[in-house]
Amino acid sequence: MAITTLGYWDIRGLAHAIRLLLEYTDTSYEEKRYTMGDAPDYDQSEWLSEKFKLDLDFPNEKLKLEYLQGLPEKLKLLAQFLGKRPWFAGDKITFVDFVAYDVIERNQVFEPRCLDAFPTLKEFLARFEGLEKISAYMKSSRFLPRPVFTKMAMWGNK
Repeated sequence: MAITTLGYWDIRGLAHAIRLLLEYTDTSYEEKRYTMGDAPDYDQSEWLSEKFKLDLDFPNEKLKLEYLQGLPEKLKLLAQFLGKRPWFAGDKITFVDFVAYDVIERNQVFEPRCLDAFPTLKEFLARFEGLEKISAYMKSSRFLPRPVFTKMAMWGNK
């Protein structure tokens, strides 16, 4: 059996859950940790010198296209599940609505017109953003709408 290689930046980041899973399942693995340079350039040459030699889909334009092609069906399922209810779990807001808001809004950032065919999801976003405390937070200096991802990401940082 081949040993799994986990390649990631030399930070906890998104690989933390994967490391925990590998340890929990007693999976043999080796780690390749990449170091990013300091500001202002954030040199990524350590990663970029290997990235295109790994036989992976890079850059992810093909994956982006596939994702966008499947997005309407996923949004349709969310819209159907929400139905005429104001919140995903019924008449009262729950933690599920906070997660749903983040997922739906992030997709709207990724593809601004993705909700055009789903008025109930647009209304959900507006209802959530219209909550008094959420609205006040979004108007405050503490609100962080961007960047969505780290400096390395190709979208969501403007």
